[in-house]
Parts: sequence; structure tokens; C-alpha cells
Amino acid sequence: MASFSSVSAAARRLEGKVALITGGASGIGESTARLFSKHGAKVVIADIQDDLGHSVCKDLNSQSTSFVHCDVTKETDIGNAVNHAVSKYGKLDIMLNNAGIAGVAKPNILDNTKAEFEQVVNVNLVGAFLGGGASHGYTSSKHGVLGLMRNTAVELGQFGIRVNCVSPYVGCYTPVKGFL
Repeated sequence: MASFSSVSAAARRLEGKVALITGGASGIGESTARLFSKHGAKVVIADIQDDLGHSVCKDLNSQSTSFVHCDVTKETDIGNAVNHAVSKYGKLDIMLNNAGIAGVAKPNILDNTKAEFEQVVNVNLVGAFLGGGASHGYTSSKHGVLGLMRNTAVELGQFGIRVNCVSPYVGCYTPVKGFL
């Protein structure tokens, strides 16, 4: 078994970072949480699937992974998830899949709280750029994520916060039954 000292710097490139991942109990969010943990980040999994979220945390390092119940349609839940990350780990560097982040981050920044945001990353799919591959509702939701990213980038960019969106192409993920 390799010791911590023998792990390459590239393999620990998120060392010292704190990531809040909504939807982190399953699917792409879970895979992201596992990868971030493997690369040394402290991870807060925020999800409405409590049992799955706790199960993922149990599989990962309990010292650097925690779970908080979070419904991203409720700004108070997002605020609680942010506060959980900051109170547990002292800061928050990266937020993934956060639809309501601008509403929470901007007041925190203006109130000079302890949250230290470096970046927001929205995970989308290629449907944001292509048409005809899925239903109208699904394609519209992917375009919505892209628009949200652009708008949030304008709002938070003035505070030095990077906002990005990654859109993997078909075949880069495993769709959930009934998702497409």
C-alpha cells in the first residue's frame, strides 16, 4: 500500500481545497466527489438523498468528507450547505452543480463572511450546444444551465470568482434510467 508521501503531487492537486458538490450522492456528482476526495480535497456532499449521501461519505475518508441535506430549489438549504462547509473546514473553494449559488454567494461576500469562494463549476451536458438529441424540456434545461453560468459569471466575476460550465459529450457519462 502506498503511503501518503509516495503519492505524486499531480495525484494530490486538490490538497487543501474544500469542495461543495450538490447532487453528490449519486451519478456524476458522486463520481466527482470520489475523484475530488482521491485528489486530496475536503468534500461536502449536499443532496436530498440522505441515505446515499451518508453511504458515499462512509466509503470515503470520514476526516475529509461530510454530508449535508440540501434541496437546491431552496436558497436556505444552499446557504446551510455553504455554512456547513465553512464551519467544518474553515473555508469553501469550489462549488459544483449549484443552481442557486449567486443568491447565496453574493450576500456572503458583501457581508464579509468567512466563505472564500474561488470558483463555481456547473456540470452540464452537450445538449446545451446541440439540438435534436433529446426532448424539448431536457434540451431547454441544458440551455438554462449555460445561461445561468453566464449570468452568475457576470455577478460574481466582480468579486474575483470564476464561474465555469463543463459539458461532457455523449458517451462520457452513464445516463440514469429515464433521465434522457
